[in-house]
Amino acid sequence: MNPYTENITSDESIVERLFEESTDSEDFMWHRDQEDRIVEAININNWQIQLEDQLPVNLRYGESITIPKETWHRVIKGTGIAIYKIKKQL
Repeated sequence: MNPYTENITSDESIVERLFEESTDSEDFMWHRDQEDRIVEAININNWQIQLEDQLPVNLRYGESITIPKETWHRVIKGTGIAIYKIKKQL
């Protein structure tokens, strides 16, 4: 089971993911994806994203980060909810 709720948009390469504070921190695992991704914060939150060998960053509303394919990364839980738009670059 995934630690988020996912909504698929009309563009199949874009999804919106909602992360809730009630999710156990241990559910947010380091992982890699099979494609490049652009992750954009679409709400104000204090959650963080951390890429391998980098410090965690908090994306402000409207800011984005590119995660190259096969790069280890994770979400770090904050308070409230976090909503991200994820564009998969196929």
